[in-house]
Amino acid sequence: MKFIKRLIFAVLLIIIIAISLIVYMGHAMYKEAINKVSIQDKIQEIKKDENYLTIDNIPDDFKHAIVAVEDHRFYTHSGIDLITTTRSMLENIKEKDIVAGGSTITQQTGRLMYFTQEQRFTRKVAELFVAFDLEKNYSKDEILELYCNMIYYGDGYHGIKEASNGYFKKEAKDLTLAEASLLAGLPNAPSAYSPTKNKKLAHKRQSVVLTQMVKYEYISEEQKQEIENSYNK
Repeated sequence: MKFIKRLIFAVLLIIIIAISLIVYMGHAMYKEAINKVSIQDKIQEIKKDENYLTIDNIPDDFKHAIVAVEDHRFYTHSGIDLITTTRSMLENIKEKDIVAGGSTITQQTGRLMYFTQEQRFTRKVAELFVAFDLEKNYSKDEILELYCNMIYYGDGYHGIKEASNGYFKKEAKDLTLAEASLLAGLPNAPSAYSPTKNKKLAHKRQSVVLTQMVKYEYISEEQKQEIENSYNK
C-alpha cells in the first residue's frame, strides 16, 4: 500500500512539474512576442490592411455562423472555455499529442496575431495569455471583428472581404445566409473544404454550420432545410 501511495505521489509530482514547465515556457513565448510588438500596435497594423472590415460591415448571418460553429459560448466566457478545454486536454493527454484544439475564438485570434499553426503545448499556453489580454482590453465585438478579418478561407483568401469577393464576387455585407454559412465552415480546414476544390465536402461542412445555427437559435430548421435542398438538387 505504501508503495502504491508513493508511486501515485511521484506520478502527480511529475505531472505538476511538467505542467509548470509548459506554463513557464508558454509565458516566456508570450512575453517575447508582445515585447517585439505590443498587442495594441499589432492590432493597429492589422487594421491598416485595405481589405479590413469593421464589425458593422460584416453581416449578422456570418457572425452568427462563425460563433455557432467555432465557439458558441464566445459571448459568455472570458477567453477560455473551460468545458471544451478540459475535454480537449484529456484527449491530448491520452494521445500524448495535440489532436484536439478546443481553442476559443479569442485564443485563435491570439494565435493568428503572433504565432504559427505549429501544434505545441507551449504555443497553446502562449496564445492563452494573449487571449486574456484581449479579453481584458477589448470588447467581444472587437475581438470577433479581428478574427473575421484574419482567418484563412482557402484559395489564398485571408479575411471575410477577400473571401466574399473571391468566392462570390460580392461585398461581404451582401452575402446571403447560404453564402455566409458556407464561408463560416471553411476556416476549420480551408484546403479540404474550399468549394472550388470539393463542392460536395464544402456543402457537408456547411450543413454542420447550419445545424449549429439551428441549435443555438440563430436560424430556423426551415431555413436550414431550404438551403440544404438548394444544393442537393
